[in-house]
Amino acid sequence: MPRDATASGDAGLIGPRLTAVVRWRGDTAVVTVAGELDRDTQEPLRAALTEALDRRPERIVVDCGRLAFCDSTGLNLLLTTRLDVLEAGSRLELAALRPPVARVFDVTGVVAVFTVYDELPAELAGEEHP
Repeated sequence: MPRDATASGDAGLIGPRLTAVVRWRGDTAVVTVAGELDRDTQEPLRAALTEALDRRPERIVVDCGRLAFCDSTGLNLLLTTRLDVLEAGSRLELAALRPPVARVFDVTGVVAVFTVYDELPAELAGEEHP
């Protein structure tokens, strides 16, 4: 089920600034995030990651291929979730970081603590499986 956020300061944009959708491929949760991840829009991603973690997946892969922006709030959310995921005996991985987002991860050194795929692994693409 999609998690949407429409934050103040949308500057006339129609629709949510950030969406996050969870789908399953076996024991792997794929969280597809799209839009701009910042202090005002983080809730859909937080909710999607919590939803995924509650089902005790083998791993969670965040598909960032449609993520246009990520600030320190987004980095902090992912780092905090990573600790929760590790504590639960799972893994949090990232896929398809676009150049502006990848740069933030690189400059801050955050990229070093995640497994990062250039693109969403082929076995995780496609239709949802319950």
